[in-house]
Amino acid sequence: MQTNNPSHILEMDNVHFSYAHQPVLEDINMKVSPGSFLGLVGPNGSGKSTLMKLLLGLLTADRGDVKLFGEPVKSFKQWSKVGFVSQKANSFNSGFPATVFEVVSMGMYGKVGLFRFLKKHHKQKVREAIAQVGMEEYMYQNIGKLSGGQQQRVFIARALVSEPDLLILDEPTVGVDAQSVTNFYEMLKELNVHKGITLILVTHDIGAMSDYVTDVACLNKCIHFHGNKETFEANREEMMTAMYGHDVSVIEHNHAHDHHDHSHDHDDLAGTRS
Repeated sequence: MQTNNPSHILEMDNVHFSYAHQPVLEDINMKVSPGSFLGLVGPNGSGKSTLMKLLLGLLTADRGDVKLFGEPVKSFKQWSKVGFVSQKANSFNSGFPATVFEVVSMGMYGKVGLFRFLKKHHKQKVREAIAQVGMEEYMYQNIGKLSGGQQQRVFIARALVSEPDLLILDEPTVGVDAQSVTNFYEMLKELNVHKGITLILVTHDIGAMSDYVTDVACLNKCIHFHGNKETFEANREEMMTAMYGHDVSVIEHNHAHDHHDHSHDHDDLAGTRS
């Protein structure tokens, strides 16, 4: 799919950004290779949302370069290569009169054009995207009647239907119960390993994330760590202390073996607010 076959799907080089002369991001250097699964972690106010807006072209850096698929983001046009799922996706109006199939179909309009009828092969792609996230049996149900975790799967299917090379997810497990979180991460790993989709996951749920990602970036105004999962795990408390600016003890909750409903159980950062 990639015409120029860049060595990195995302590159940020010496990126700075301020709001009203107040620095939000400073000297951001980050590269994401094809096929990787990056977990981007940081406290509230660390600049995670701003960084997402920069790489989606919604904001322009004060200084530095942002590239997608080897091309400057300001001139990037192939947005069908990029899927995005926001943290508010599962806060859906329960009265919205749309089925799962109709919501996922909306992801096709970037390719076929708004108000155009979907052809047979387009509808097949919609069904395939719904199957990829395990929601076939709910295909013609109203999305407002689904649980938060099920809705989030539907919005991932909507992002997948355009067959992106890169999928970005912003806090996708907020408000989702613990067992659904485990299933959700398993689904993301399947997309990454078997479908070859590069993933960037913005999260505060460090423990659950670290079981599935290949790489970790710790952000708090600047990048305090960016590397593979094994290096992060070997130096976790040191990395977290650097990011938060003081000593942090990480208390882990094992999502993979917890079948109770602990919708508020995430890694607790003692002495901090995540």
